[in-house]
Amino acid sequence: MRHLQRTLLAASAILVAPVLLLAQASPRITSAIVGGRIIDGYGGPVIENGVILIAGERIAAVGRVGELPVPDGATVIDANGHTVMPGMIDMHVHLHLVGHGDYKRWNDLYGTQDATVVMPIAAKQLLMAGVTTARDLGARLDDILSVKKRIAAGEIPGPRLFVTGPFIQHAAYERYEEAFRWGVTGADDARKKVTTLLDAGVDMIKLIDQDQMTDAEVAAVVETTHKRGKQVVAHAHRMEEIRIGLKHNVDNFEHTGLGTAPGYAEDVLKLLRERNSSLYWTPTISPLYTMFFTGSIFPERIDDPAWHEFMPDTMWKEIRASLSNIPQLPYYALFPSRVPLLRHKFAQLRETGVRMMIGTDAGIPSMFHNDATWREMVKWVELGVSPMETIQSATLWPARFLKNEANFGVIAAGRYADIIMVRGDPLTDMTVMRDVKVVLQGGKRVK
Repeated sequence: MRHLQRTLLAASAILVAPVLLLAQASPRITSAIVGGRIIDGYGGPVIENGVILIAGERIAAVGRVGELPVPDGATVIDANGHTVMPGMIDMHVHLHLVGHGDYKRWNDLYGTQDATVVMPIAAKQLLMAGVTTARDLGARLDDILSVKKRIAAGEIPGPRLFVTGPFIQHAAYERYEEAFRWGVTGADDARKKVTTLLDAGVDMIKLIDQDQMTDAEVAAVVETTHKRGKQVVAHAHRMEEIRIGLKHNVDNFEHTGLGTAPGYAEDVLKLLRERNSSLYWTPTISPLYTMFFTGSIFPERIDDPAWHEFMPDTMWKEIRASLSNIPQLPYYALFPSRVPLLRHKFAQLRETGVRMMIGTDAGIPSMFHNDATWREMVKWVELGVSPMETIQSATLWPARFLKNEANFGVIAAGRYADIIMVRGDPLTDMTVMRDVKVVLQGGKRVK
């Protein structure tokens, strides 16, 4: 009898299991994006006249009109005439900055209002621009963690955040910066401060001015971070910063720096080629072009109300006044000699084969969160990167670096429905990214 009971139970399990699997595989479709061209982020052929079925916060299926039916009751979003693509991922933003020309004055005015006023404005601007995920690389620890949690809880709108909190460096440049620039003295102090950040919940560590630190301090930062399964992001403004970062196996370099140097040294390029299968680079190529454009070519950009959407009048007028004479900003002095060299440096980085990602340094003077990401993408295309590769550098590659391709960065079944729509075709005209018409985040239409 017992043998018969076990046999019946086993047979029952076999019969029930497919039913459960079928139920799991057929979630209720809540909405559908119908029509338009789908760029899924993988870099393959586009899907013309596409259909995306969404079940709650995730994508259930992707196909074509006439092949993938839309269930009755689903909310339909008409995408005809549009390109549909994954939400963008900006890998270098600063939510506590919103374009002001004087960091010290900005800190004096708004430093205590980062989490309550400034960061929520910057986060909403990014989301409305189609940035559904962002990496914040430098802010006060408690403030950025608070905003990250509020966005995740749905309390305020903004991109999914990955954050570093304060920089780790030799020493803060000025006293007021000590809250978001943590200086280290010795390897033990470096380990302690990195551990404090990781225990608090940051997603990675940002290291800058590593050429001013001791070898033991840099080693302690990277080793402590890697032991916790996290990544280290490092500045690349100077040749020796890069050499030291490569020696200690940092995971991602930021910026196209080197000041007025004509290009990267051959020994650095050789090292980059040797590590190109695992190394990522965020060149932030557009800030110098954008600031030069705004200060010397088209000052009228500062009069465009789009950049100060969601800001109180007192805030945007203060920012506007700080940018009244951009050529007098400290940032600007070397621009005439630096800008002509950027094309060559950018090409050198591409030639090494390192995986490059879109990041903007949004928040620094005149780099507004509402338009920084599309400007970076347009500049990449102008510098010779194909439109499809540029889109992947703002979707797929950041998702892979963040170890989250299973959740976002591509349009595929099972991923979060982080989806944007633009009118027109970015594969032939990247400037259409300046006007994102529809934004879905986690299946919820937020724009």
